[in-house]
Amino acid sequence: MRIGVLDIGSNTGHLLIVDAFRGGPPLPAHSFSEPLRLAEHLDSEGHVTADGIDRLAKYATEAASQARDTGAERVIAFATSAVREAGNADEVIERVHEASGTRLQILPGEDEARLTFLAVRRWFGWSAGRLGVFDIGGGSLEVAVGADESPEVATSLPLGAGRLTREWLDRGLSYDELRTEVRRRIGTVAGQILRPGPFDRAVATSKTFRSLARMCGAAPSAQGPYVRRELRRSDLADLTVTLRTASDAEIAAMPGVSVVRAHQMRAGAVVAEATMDLFGVETLEICPWALREGVLIEYLDHL
Repeated sequence: MRIGVLDIGSNTGHLLIVDAFRGGPPLPAHSFSEPLRLAEHLDSEGHVTADGIDRLAKYATEAASQARDTGAERVIAFATSAVREAGNADEVIERVHEASGTRLQILPGEDEARLTFLAVRRWFGWSAGRLGVFDIGGGSLEVAVGADESPEVATSLPLGAGRLTREWLDRGLSYDELRTEVRRRIGTVAGQILRPGPFDRAVATSKTFRSLARMCGAAPSAQGPYVRRELRRSDLADLTVTLRTASDAEIAAMPGVSVVRAHQMRAGAVVAEATMDLFGVETLEICPWALREGVLIEYLDHL
């Protein structure tokens, strides 16, 4: 069965087409992504602007065309924080549907955390024991913990790298102010997450954590998904200091960083370092599977 997952995030739209079959992992067949930067196309009332909607509708139309051309039987389409929090979310969904024929589903933050956790569990298996899973997106930070396929606790905090860049650093607020606010927010859920017990394995997913790990010396993506990649807290602490004074061009020249995401890496590093500190994690292992794979796995499980 060839099916697709269309993920509309705060930064990027990403279509993943996979071949899925019983008894094996989904195999990537095609990928199409585009930097939509929806969170930067919000007006003063928190509505997605006409230009932002047009960009999204155009991308969704091309994604639908590519899904058909590659033989996908179905596309599961969802949107996360940028559309979820928009004051005109219903209008955005209708415009995209009219233009592309694709009906976006709004994914709550807790479901983002839960489905990402499911993907990580399937990747590492039961031998990983009790998992702590962390994911920094453009708009939010997802945290989930548990010993089963469904996490005991799954939560989402408005601490995405893009959001904090816009709301703090771009407005001239200091790193120290940002650091204090991030740690305060994470502190509100740390006790709930840690109360059931320590993690046997701490895992990070998605682009921000992957980029930070690469900047700290992890293997490049060209070496394939099965190479062990880690992010150590000591290395991240040094990187965070470097990023405070680095220009966007200098950050973009670092390994693993795209030009469109370079300006967000400072805030992303602040969130990552606070997460590791407050949850007592010395090393995060990077998982190549994340939300899209979790959405796909749950769909296949229900067939």
